[in-house]
Amino acid sequence: MKVLILLAHPEKASLTASLARVAKDQFEKQGDEIQLTDLYAQNWKSAIDIDDFPHYDKSEKFNVILGSKQAYEENAYSEDVKKEHEKLFWADALVFVFPFWWFSMPAILRGWVERVFSYGIGYGRYDDDKKHVRYGDGLFKGKRAMLITGIGGKGNTYSGRSVSGPIEDLLFPINHGIFFYAGYQALPPFVVFDSNFVDENRFKAIESSLRERIATFESTKPIAYRSQNGGDYTIPQLQLKEELAPGKEGFKIHILD
Repeated sequence: MKVLILLAHPEKASLTASLARVAKDQFEKQGDEIQLTDLYAQNWKSAIDIDDFPHYDKSEKFNVILGSKQAYEENAYSEDVKKEHEKLFWADALVFVFPFWWFSMPAILRGWVERVFSYGIGYGRYDDDKKHVRYGDGLFKGKRAMLITGIGGKGNTYSGRSVSGPIEDLLFPINHGIFFYAGYQALPPFVVFDSNFVDENRFKAIESSLRERIATFESTKPIAYRSQNGGDYTIPQLQLKEELAPGKEGFKIHILD
């Protein structure tokens, strides 16, 4: 298996960076091929702008979607985005490793998604019947993805009735809105709570758990999200059919029981 690991943390001695190294090492021990991209070390440009689209007419009002569509049709991306596309197409699996800052991923990783999951690749694809291909049926269908993250709060502050909300909901925009949207099967995340207080003994236990997750990466059941075009949603409204999860709302209705 070929795995692309995206690391997003500015400190090489951080827990986050250590988790990325453990994941890389375990994949390699299993005989997998790995590319690890350290976004901070690479000095990745986070902001999407007109320079991302070399053929865009700079005299025209800048439209990101139109610029991305033109770049896709003419294969005219900036060089740094082209390199990341090559990695994505090479990989059978994608792993994000990042600290959970302000209820999301760091800006540098978010910027990677915005620039690299471009039109025709992460979104904007249609099948022969002109149906929008997304949420389980995107370009990367059949590939796997997982996130590894550290959270400063304790686990009980990210439960169903906690002030922060359930961690499954907080990570839904990444697992469902990025991974699954683009076609990946999203695996259950590997989350380290109370991440600011990890001593040597605790890290050994975390490392062991992470190695076990990586060892079972190919056999772990993905989160059972409903496919957009699998018959559970009305077309074109994209509303979950009334007979499914009746009387319920929210993120959980988009996961099969």
